[in-house]
Amino acid sequence: MTRLLTRRLQQYVFTAVLMGMAAQSYAGKANDTLVYASDSEIENVSPYHNTMREGVILAHLVWSNLVYRDPKTGEYKPELATDWQWESPTALLMHLRQGVKFHNGDDFSADDVVYTFEHIAGPNTDSVVPQSVNWIARTEKVDDYTVRLHLAKPFPAALEYLSGPTPIFPAKYFQSVKLAGFSRAPIGTGPYKVVQVIPGQGVTMEKNPDYFKESPLGQPKIGKLNFVVIRDPETRLAQLMTGQVDWIWRVPSDQTEALSSMPNLAVKSGETMRVGFVAMSIHSDSPEGKPFQDVRVRQAVNYAIDRQSMVTNLVKGGSKPVYTACFREQVACDASKVINYPFDPQKAKQLLAEAGYPNGFDTDIWAYRERDYAEAIIGYLRQVGIRARLHYVQYPVMADALISGKAPIAFNTWGSFSINDATAFTTPYFGGKGNDIWKDPEVTTTLLKADETINTQDRAALYATALGRISSQAYIAPLFSYSTHYAFTSDLNFQDWPDELPRFALSSWK
Repeated sequence: MTRLLTRRLQQYVFTAVLMGMAAQSYAGKANDTLVYASDSEIENVSPYHNTMREGVILAHLVWSNLVYRDPKTGEYKPELATDWQWESPTALLMHLRQGVKFHNGDDFSADDVVYTFEHIAGPNTDSVVPQSVNWIARTEKVDDYTVRLHLAKPFPAALEYLSGPTPIFPAKYFQSVKLAGFSRAPIGTGPYKVVQVIPGQGVTMEKNPDYFKESPLGQPKIGKLNFVVIRDPETRLAQLMTGQVDWIWRVPSDQTEALSSMPNLAVKSGETMRVGFVAMSIHSDSPEGKPFQDVRVRQAVNYAIDRQSMVTNLVKGGSKPVYTACFREQVACDASKVINYPFDPQKAKQLLAEAGYPNGFDTDIWAYRERDYAEAIIGYLRQVGIRARLHYVQYPVMADALISGKAPIAFNTWGSFSINDATAFTTPYFGGKGNDIWKDPEVTTTLLKADETINTQDRAALYATALGRISSQAYIAPLFSYSTHYAFTSDLNFQDWPDELPRFALSSWK
């Protein structure tokens, strides 16, 4: 442990004590209460009405899916569905588990599946993640415990999506309380049930005593879970060290070694499927945005940033440089036609000069997390003449600014909702809808065909074409895969996974 980090960590604890945060704690093994902290508030706890990673975590704790993907083997197993059969490339028959109850005592049945996919997550709803189910044209109730999913077209990633961003909601309860009421008092069939939602502060949960015994997750072992929002990183660290918080993540890489030397704490680090990238608008006519209409300027950005240096010196923990608009291990993420832009500042300056900016230009860059990463990117851009000013905001603000054209460029990240398929990254950003600010007809047409192609090799070839086009046009500058650094009490058995989904339902006390 360096002296500097030692002093900083001691200062965090001292600050926590002075602020009164080291009072009696309700966290930990003695109270059978796992308190986990993050820096981001969820705008709505409903999984279909938020895009935050914290919301994905809650979704897998409070709700259940039709299908379960085993994180160890990748095998798809029965969850709320007991079995399924493909009747045709566009018809999936699913038999449902009987005897499952929602947290309020209502029985789970086919009505809940139909209502979820037709009225909560469907294309004409308030869902902010329509790509989760827009591949389903219609959900048919065959009987109380059988449904048939009619697909809009063949969709080879169907089971992957049914195991991920498609939790089943209670139809009767949701119709009664509507979205506003559901957000305050959500109900699911998952291993934990929500006791309290406090906007801006967090969510309190307790073990579901009626969780169905046949679940492939097994029964939860920790009695209570408290999710708390602590935006300041030093305060999060101080509360972990004083025992008020049991688990934190996104720990700065320069603090992991110091924390791992502490006997009451454990640290884990590993690469995830989240990718950091710079998105560049091509439709902004503002002085700050107009340069990015030229492909040479966008290519210059790709050449200007030293990906390997950012991986080695900033991200660490297993991170790797990325050049594709998807994570390399996702199904169909074929990089065979992608340009691996090397770090070449002189080439970047040459391209800027050819585009009419020999002296560079002023612009704005937006970001919502890892300010130090954004500042490193700004440093690289300034070295080639792109003088970027940072706008550091919440994610929804940045996303709206990108879509509206207000943000000429932005440092963004995408974790694919933990879905191990390229459709979860490439299509949301380049499929012609949602986050697609480029709407390249050549790319969208190729992706439409790729996403309905059953043959694995043909599908990968189509993705290779689309990814090659995205790369050559330099719509984004993919930079690196994220590594996540976790720090937690040594009393906790915790396993991290590449899909960046902390599975607290699988954790236990030592």
